[in-house]
Amino acid sequence: MKKILIITFICMSLSGCQAVLLSALGVGASTGVSHSLNGITYRTFTEPLPRVKTASMIALARMDISISSSGLVEGVEEIRALAGDREIEIEFEPVSAETTRMRVVAKKGAFVYDSATAVEIIIQTEKYL
Repeated sequence: MKKILIITFICMSLSGCQAVLLSALGVGASTGVSHSLNGITYRTFTEPLPRVKTASMIALARMDISISSSGLVEGVEEIRALAGDREIEIEFEPVSAETTRMRVVAKKGAFVYDSATAVEIIIQTEKYL
């Protein structure tokens, strides 16, 4: 597999198709988790909202992150949690009856976002689905 990637890289770079190569590598390396520039992490699951929320709560427990509140806030299911000096906010939005969009924000203080923790919460949630 490594040899194929190396050969592909060499061939693509020699033929002037770097943009295609970078796009292909980016798509192949993706974990299915999207980031925005402000540290918010998103993932859409083909699972109903209650199942995604339950899996998230199990993931938080496994990660030893304590849940401070959980419930409906302004029409959106939400979990708030604490992990050391980080505040975690998880929102669940039903896209359809069988599809749920999960949004995770992990903040340390007012201006520092911890995308790595947010991504790990999503990855662990996916494991329990």
